[in-house]
Amino acid sequence: VQLQASGGGLVQAGGSLRLSCAASGSIFSINVMAWYRQAPGKQRELVARISRAGSTDCEDSVKGRFTISRDNAKNTVYLQMNSLKPGDTAVYYCYALELRIGQIWGQGTQVTVSS
Repeated sequence: VQLQASGGGLVQAGGSLRLSCAASGSIFSINVMAWYRQAPGKQRELVARISRAGSTDCEDSVKGRFTISRDNAKNTVYLQMNSLKPGDTAVYYCYALELRIGQIWGQGTQVTVSS
């Protein structure tokens, strides 16, 4: 099973980006899907996660600005990021917990927010 992320880029502060991450391969059932990020010199941190049933939670600094969603039929998770700040600059990684395989990480996608 592979996760393919897309949608990163360069945006000015206050702008928006939408990240997508699609799982492919021999998928039985994906429980949790999530987005993490890692800024230079910092540890990777959870940004937001969503259960198969649609329950979500997110890191305090992105509440009200970022929204996570998923399409179970497409095994795809999205992260809508609004009101972006320079502090959101990081490499964003998608994550999935597949019931047979366990944890799966996608390749990172760079998000850069200029001031």
